[in-house]
Amino acid sequence: MRTADFDFQLPESLIAQEPAARRDASRLMIVHRDRGTIEHRRFTDLAEYLRAGDALVLNTTRVFRARLLGTRDSGAPAEVFLLREVAPDTWEAMVQPGNKLKPGRRVHIAPGFDAEILEATARGTRLVRLHAGDPRAAIAAHGHIPLPPYIARGDAPADAERYQTVFAREEGSVAAPTAGLHFTPELLAVLETAGVRRAEVLLHVGAGTFKPVDVEDPADHVMHEEWYDLPVAAGALLDATRAAGGRICAVGTTSLRTLESAYEASGSGGRFRAGSGETSIFIRPPHRPRAADLLVTNFHLPRSTLLMLVAAMAGYDLTMRAYETAVREGYRFYSYGDAMLVT
Repeated sequence: MRTADFDFQLPESLIAQEPAARRDASRLMIVHRDRGTIEHRRFTDLAEYLRAGDALVLNTTRVFRARLLGTRDSGAPAEVFLLREVAPDTWEAMVQPGNKLKPGRRVHIAPGFDAEILEATARGTRLVRLHAGDPRAAIAAHGHIPLPPYIARGDAPADAERYQTVFAREEGSVAAPTAGLHFTPELLAVLETAGVRRAEVLLHVGAGTFKPVDVEDPADHVMHEEWYDLPVAAGALLDATRAAGGRICAVGTTSLRTLESAYEASGSGGRFRAGSGETSIFIRPPHRPRAADLLVTNFHLPRSTLLMLVAAMAGYDLTMRAYETAVREGYRFYSYGDAMLVT
């Protein structure tokens, strides 16, 4: 398939700029693979499509305040977008304006808090050293929530809570696992009472998740790496779920990427290998994910690896028909938008 096959027209008015008034009040499109049909529900109806013995897989990553806004020596504005810590107080980051922030330059973020440009990397990012008494505390105090670029506003105080899942724990992501944003403690309690078990995994989302595929052939796309962890307890629960005839429901593309990265196929049907590491797995047609039976996901960017992942799960024709329907029916798109369940 070609990258152009995953393009579609989206009115700007459908790009959600704010979250729904209540997390689980968003719309939920149900995409039935077996029948090729589409239903329109609310996210609170999710429990009707899961049953006792199923397992819900949640990514417990937490977004940190990765955007550091400051000034250069000249007083002109500058930005340092932290990606990952590579050594004590040293981070890989994206910077703006890139042509001005050469090695040796500094961005002044707050009194006593500077970012020094050390060197450029082969992929166009920078290594920066944070100068502060306690860099982690300085990031928390002066950093901004890294809302996606298609949200055309600065972060507001409410985003500190709404751009996190209610089960977020381990800090390390520069973008939220957005399918998880729809869950409330009350909905999770309903699912638990219904006998749906919970497996928690971890994948720290990198900025590459927003990168469109800009080559003709998706096979030529260089996938970004992200750190993941599948705990022993989660792997055992998922193996037991499959052995007992239950289904695995991945919440979000990040959870599915974690599961596929840790899944080992075998003659007996496969198992989940607990462990952690970097994954650059690229799930796209004609590959069919083996590690999950259902997928909860938001509506994604055209020509993106995330849309290709959904097409691998639901089938290309059904996925594109679902997106065409979502546009026609006025669904809200992207991080703060509505959700889809692929069954």
